[in-house]
Amino acid sequence: MQTLSNADLRVDPSTGQPPFLVIDNVSKVYPTPTGSYVVLEGISLTVREGEFVCVIGHSGCGKSTLLDMVSGFRQPTEGQVWLESQPITQPGPDRMVVFQNYSLLPWKTAFENIYLGVHSVFPDKSKAEKEAITREHLEMVGLLESAHKKPGQLSGGMKQRVCIARALALRPKVLILDEPFGALDPITREELQEELLKIWAEHQVTVLMITHDIDEALLLSDRLVMMTNGPAATIGEILDIPFPRPRNRSRVMESPLYYELRNHALDFLYRRFAHDDVE
Repeated sequence: MQTLSNADLRVDPSTGQPPFLVIDNVSKVYPTPTGSYVVLEGISLTVREGEFVCVIGHSGCGKSTLLDMVSGFRQPTEGQVWLESQPITQPGPDRMVVFQNYSLLPWKTAFENIYLGVHSVFPDKSKAEKEAITREHLEMVGLLESAHKKPGQLSGGMKQRVCIARALALRPKVLILDEPFGALDPITREELQEELLKIWAEHQVTVLMITHDIDEALLLSDRLVMMTNGPAATIGEILDIPFPRPRNRSRVMESPLYYELRNHALDFLYRRFAHDDVE
């Protein structure tokens, strides 16, 4: 895969503007008692502003490590991640992460969990403004009536809605989703997929999402990044997902192209890069 130079980082030939998000020849290596362990090797990817990109691959291929470097939780051993031509060196509110395990404070209500983030990122706003932002985003995910419930009183789907609302309330440039629906039952998962599509269409935030679900990736994404197996995992192939937006699940799944793309991804994961799926 072609490596981006610093000159390439300044202008996107297709737009004449600096590229939005660039993962530039990134590798991640950890020292171990028996020598260096290469998790990722030579990853290069450019993401357009407002794009929805899913990353798929077997367990242990470094998907979370890759997105941790976009979020700033980890630093590359080699290479660099750039957002709007600025190197990412630490976490920041311009890149918000939603995890599979909800990560809500159990002693605070849904409203308070969101308000806490808003207060941290927008300390100069008035209390009324911060409360209005919190209510707006609770309403966006259909949880205004549950604002004063604590996480223990919410279902898994409701808790994940709170997490998505909290992330978007901080008005990030990039929303990073690490298998956000992996712990949910199939019906709730489909409901939240539909909810996410609507929210993404309204906000046009750039999304990077890890998933193990090919059908989910084909429904949601503009591009599907397929990782090879670790160690020394890299990007094996990128599928462009051509279904028009707004997307309707039934229409997408009735398309002959859907099954062609699905079979191609299955062939990549379970024949070309078969894996026992054990960490």
